[in-house]
Amino acid sequence: MPHETPLIATIVVGLSLAFLFGAIAQRLRASPLVGYLLAGVVLGPRTPGFVADQTIASELAEVGIILLMFGVGLHFSLKDLWSVRKIAIPGAVVQIIVATLLGLGLSLHLGWQPGAGIVMGLALSVASTVVLLRAMQARRLLNTDRGRIAVGWLIVEDIVMVLTLVLLPALLPLFNSATADQPVSDAENFNLLKTFAVTVFQIVAFVVLMLVAGRRIIPWILHYAAHTGSRELFRLAVLAIALGTAFGAAKLFGVSFALGAFFAGMILSESTLSQQAASETLPLRDAFAVLFFISVGMLFDPAILLRDPLAVVATLTIVIVGKSVAAYGIVRAFGYHPTTALTISVSLAQIGEFSFILAGMGVTLGVLPELGRELVLAGAIGSIMLNPLLFFALDRYEQKLEKREAAANAVPEPAPPVKIEKTKLQDHAVLIGYGRVGRPIGETLKQRNIPMYVIDENDDVVNKLKEKKVEAVAGNAVALLKFANLPQAKCLLVAIPDSFEAGQIVSQARAANPELPIIVRGHSDAEVTHLKACGTNIVIQGSQEIADAMAARVP
Repeated sequence: MPHETPLIATIVVGLSLAFLFGAIAQRLRASPLVGYLLAGVVLGPRTPGFVADQTIASELAEVGIILLMFGVGLHFSLKDLWSVRKIAIPGAVVQIIVATLLGLGLSLHLGWQPGAGIVMGLALSVASTVVLLRAMQARRLLNTDRGRIAVGWLIVEDIVMVLTLVLLPALLPLFNSATADQPVSDAENFNLLKTFAVTVFQIVAFVVLMLVAGRRIIPWILHYAAHTGSRELFRLAVLAIALGTAFGAAKLFGVSFALGAFFAGMILSESTLSQQAASETLPLRDAFAVLFFISVGMLFDPAILLRDPLAVVATLTIVIVGKSVAAYGIVRAFGYHPTTALTISVSLAQIGEFSFILAGMGVTLGVLPELGRELVLAGAIGSIMLNPLLFFALDRYEQKLEKREAAANAVPEPAPPVKIEKTKLQDHAVLIGYGRVGRPIGETLKQRNIPMYVIDENDDVVNKLKEKKVEAVAGNAVALLKFANLPQAKCLLVAIPDSFEAGQIVSQARAANPELPIIVRGHSDAEVTHLKACGTNIVIQGSQEIADAMAARVP
């Protein structure tokens, strides 16, 4: 058996370089996506050194696309979209039209056909879900009006792009006929209309099947897997639903993998187990998403920065300036505060995964020239790198604007959450996680009149605790533990299921207070060993506690 195969080499070298460049990008306060794309550039055929297998990388990227779109569907919320529909729907549509026209203008200046310009413009019009959500989460804006508008806006863009991916092959004859010198015959018009009608019928049939049968079958499969008590079967069920639906949609209905995966996630989001499904598949989804970005980077030719610098600058200008100005004007036209308009503008001033998918399809179908894909890639890498700088400038501007409005006795828009201050509690319990395990712990502490300081990632949970006069903060416990006043605490209770994160929390807490009693939950003997090595005093292992309780009740 050979010690090296193209598949193994592509995965191993790709993920290793992605980790290296992603860590460097994170260190420089840029998005790790930039690192993943640069790793792909290094692995590509246009740079010296090891060259990964492009065919294998493309197939792995298809799996990444399926899982990415499945994740988008899992987080799709009609309720959230409906609450901001009056601004998100018209705003996103108008902004897409503006960006498409700007892209069309650039393509005509470059001498391309109108069909290529439309595809180019559409690719430049849609922002990256990953970049936007991470920026919003870092600033704790997801549950604010600005966050809901930005996410709703992004959902509308995603829906438009999904429809574009599905309809583009059917509209290909229209693009070809529009660029041909000879007039289109009636027979060709009939064939075009027939192809378009068949495609629309296939889409409608698939959507109806998913809404009627899928809404019953998919949750049933998931609940059945959950009731087996096997986490492995539950994970496999989620992956089978995502990949199987996408594959079946492509083979039986002729629609894209992306649409099939999106609908699978959307149907699954209605299940009470949707959050568990998202968390169980997150590591695999992230890994294949990284491979997707690597495969995209492999297509990029760095020489374009020297060969066509003006075209690259023009592309970046459309993404960062053109889209932002359009979004700002639209939001202000609806009467929103300038900070809301600026937040949405900066959030959308980048492009990502859908842009890559659409540009790749355009090149495959022969509509978009290879230069178009390279410009999209250059625009994505540049805009993702510059986006944190834009948010930094926005933060500084908001601070000045708040001071100016306060001086003028104006009533500013509700500002982002105030800076977190260290708690003044003493002899208190610090509780990490207020979910299925943490909530009963918190209720017991309250009954015993023990003050507590809660850290949980869910803003809604934290807000409800604050209403009950409980000190609580929302966010990652590793970053927020320093505000919990551990030197004066009574104990630390870590009730989150992730043992890796729990180990980091324990190590940090032990360094802050070597005498602090620390109690952590665990799932296996290996986790118990790991957590005790990090400094935990007591690890409560669920299976062991149940076994002890049952054995104690034997007559």
